[in-house]
Amino acid sequence: MTSAMTASALPARMQRFRRAVEARDLAEMTQSLAEDVVFESPIVFKRYVGREAVGFILGAVMTVFEDFRYVSELHGDGETALVFTARVGERQLDGIDLGEVDAEGAITKLTVFVRPLSAALALRDAMGARLGMNP
Repeated sequence: MTSAMTASALPARMQRFRRAVEARDLAEMTQSLAEDVVFESPIVFKRYVGREAVGFILGAVMTVFEDFRYVSELHGDGETALVFTARVGERQLDGIDLGEVDAEGAITKLTVFVRPLSAALALRDAMGARLGMNP
């Protein structure tokens, strides 16, 4: 993978996704996803499938993450890693949004990684409270 410092080098839909996230535009984020997108959560074993389901999760995450910003990006063969920092309550975290895109540039798979464990646990608790469930 090679690194770059700006969104301009991203595949069209990953650039669209990044800009939507940075603008906190949930509708645009959701539209950058393929209809049958697969989302892999950093805190739940279950995969979420489909634009509507993943859009719902992204909307909840937007209410949980504070001080979110992308700090770097890495590009590989068919995938892009967007490196970010954020805060959940008092816990600072580092994370990666790893996206795979199809021939049209729509995101077909989105996997999120976060660290450290204490921040992942804070994220789990906050998401569980927002979604009314135990993730």
